[in-house]
Amino acid sequence: MSAPALPETAPAWRILQLDVVSSTNDVAGKLPGWNAVVARSQLQGRGRYRRSWVSDEGGVWLSAVLPTPGDPEAWSILPLAAGWALRETMDTFGVTGMRLRWPNDLMVERGKLAGILVERYSAETAVVGIGINYDNSPEAVQPDLAGQVARLRDLIDPTPARETVVVQLLAHLAIAQNHIASGRASEMLPALNAAWKIGRVAVATPSSERQIVGMFLGVDERGRLLLETENGARICLPPNEVEILRELP
Repeated sequence: MSAPALPETAPAWRILQLDVVSSTNDVAGKLPGWNAVVARSQLQGRGRYRRSWVSDEGGVWLSAVLPTPGDPEAWSILPLAAGWALRETMDTFGVTGMRLRWPNDLMVERGKLAGILVERYSAETAVVGIGINYDNSPEAVQPDLAGQVARLRDLIDPTPARETVVVQLLAHLAIAQNHIASGRASEMLPALNAAWKIGRVAVATPSSERQIVGMFLGVDERGRLLLETENGARICLPPNEVEILRELP
């Protein structure tokens, strides 16, 4: 598979490589755009709602700082676009059987290969934190993760070097950033929506006392969830309105 086609004005990433950090996102949050932080391990890795994310040695722990110019609303799709970039990267390496789990976990079968956390530390940039289970053993640290982990080392042979994974991932993140900044986020939607493989769902929102049950139709260029309810109505939910999305049989 070919390497990604970068924009003609592709950015020159500056990569800071560290040993052990509390969180790569927190380090990256102090840096300007087009900087990236890579660590061997994190002591306080986290996911959405500050849930703990085991970040032991052997994984790929990366945070990339992306400029977010223009209309802030246009960047609401960034967490989902980061999922697109992650999946495209793994596809480049030949990983198969992938699907995205809302909002941006990358799954292979029942195992989680990678997760994403996007945070704002300034109005001009966003930090995209990505953790990939490369050759680590999070279940040794947290036994209840047994059977829930997918590792890149187990999925493809030969496995690309960590450095290659980082470079390719940063290249795809630059493409995603360019799509959004130039008003072409819709170009990511076909591949992004094909990657969900989600059917019937129950959605919890802050503004509703009851869960909304319906068929998952995908997302639009602003990252809004498109849902067809059980009575046939089609609704559109902004990303910040989706607290929980639970897949149903």
